[in-house]
Amino acid sequence: MTSTSKADLPQNPKVLVVGGGAREHALAWKLAQSRHKPVLFAAPGNPGIRDVAECVDIQANDISGLIGFAKSQAVHLVVVGPEAPLAQGLADELLAAGIPVFGPSQNGAQLETSKAFAKQVMAEAGVPTAAYKVFERAEDAKDYVRAQGAPIVIKADGLAAGKGVVVAQTEAEAEGAIDNIMTHHQFGEAGARVVVEAALTGSEASLMYFVDKNTFVPMLPAQDHKRLGEGDTGPNTGGMGAFAPIPGVDTTGLQQQVSETIVQPVMNWLQEHEIPFRGVLYVGLMLTESGPQVIEFNVRFGDPEAEVVLPLLQSDVLDILWAAAHDSLSDTVLEWHDESAVCVVMATPGYPKSAKTGQEIHFSKELPQHTVCFHAGTKLDGTTLMTAGGRVLTVCARGENLDTARRIAYDAVDCISFEGMQMRSDIGEK
Repeated sequence: MTSTSKADLPQNPKVLVVGGGAREHALAWKLAQSRHKPVLFAAPGNPGIRDVAECVDIQANDISGLIGFAKSQAVHLVVVGPEAPLAQGLADELLAAGIPVFGPSQNGAQLETSKAFAKQVMAEAGVPTAAYKVFERAEDAKDYVRAQGAPIVIKADGLAAGKGVVVAQTEAEAEGAIDNIMTHHQFGEAGARVVVEAALTGSEASLMYFVDKNTFVPMLPAQDHKRLGEGDTGPNTGGMGAFAPIPGVDTTGLQQQVSETIVQPVMNWLQEHEIPFRGVLYVGLMLTESGPQVIEFNVRFGDPEAEVVLPLLQSDVLDILWAAAHDSLSDTVLEWHDESAVCVVMATPGYPKSAKTGQEIHFSKELPQHTVCFHAGTKLDGTTLMTAGGRVLTVCARGENLDTARRIAYDAVDCISFEGMQMRSDIGEK
């Protein structure tokens, strides 16, 4: 079987979710609700995912181990959560082995793995985005900053776990960011090149799409909080919380505009260059006075955006992922709960620079109704749940509106504690 055959989805299909974060927990949790009653595996998974799937001790970047497991278990579909295995070509290897996969090819993944590549695609496809230049020498980048002035945006070209972007308010801050990325190798090889671009003004939004070779279907727009501190202060993180949909934003109008001016031109470009793409295309947007402009592309579900968008999805997610993997999304209509969702990330002390882990996690009481706690950086020490990463838990709540969802989410957060815990109390207040 190849990913392009429109095979029927069997009952009790075997599905492997690759990854072990809160995004993958949200995916496994949603897949477990499918009417098809899938047999779920997760590699490597986490203690939370164990409630809905069998976790196997294979790391997300162990391509040969994942292929071997998928073959040995006769897995019907592999769902790739994080970007790193996609960058390594996991989807290509799975397809070569005849295993359907939800996740783009290595070439398609360049939309996220190289900001310079993404900018080139946007330029050639006529997609609205900030003016930019790419530099391989720190001094050249600094000269450009001095010529352009501040504010200005400095981006490491490669993957930096969501932390490779600095919106510099002064030239000195921009030059310091260039030094950190290119001279001090803050992100290793990911910083061998930098993209320097104009700072856009407006409000940010994330709009994700289910994509196959021929079709793309928008999800609900979401907004995340990237900065560590209250009021969007402090360093960038992988994300400290999110909410969906966005009050005051015309969801249908935004979906239509982004589809026409951004996603369709990008999909046309990919088709013209024979780059297959089946999975999620995440469009990071700045909603400017002149319309939506692209800040970044990701090639997988956003984290934490997935943790608010998936709980609002009323349709069977397995039907959608299967259709995307088999190029039959054109028959798909998404249905959504007419509610809002808010999620709050709980992080360890020292995050994002140097997370201190190993704290015991305490649950003082049962979480309120309409909430779910997605695990990220957790581990079990015997029967004791411990912190094991920077972002530890993502607590999500649904409610009839944003204020209600926000109140329920923070009521749930109050039930959980660990030493040195970091979280924001203003998620959803934007």
